[in-house]
Amino acid sequence: MTPIPLRITLQAMSQADLDQLRLTYKQATDEWVAAIRAEEALATPDHSMLAWEKWDDAHFREHDAHTKFTETREAYKDALRAINIGI
Repeated sequence: MTPIPLRITLQAMSQADLDQLRLTYKQATDEWVAAIRAEEALATPDHSMLAWEKWDDAHFREHDAHTKFTETREAYKDALRAINIGI
């Protein structure tokens, strides 16, 4: 049996597209950091139920921001992987 040669085809992606993916990732990172800081700021000496609920709501916003960050990071990594190693 003759082995089949492996062919790697690098996908064409413009510099502008890569720059946009990187910018989107950086913006999502900034939003995530801001959400972390907002949550942290609500951990105050006010131990009331209202303060706790605000703090908890901030955690959900942080979680959503982290999800967006992860998605944009993976999209950028996928693009880099595609142009650099063809997968």
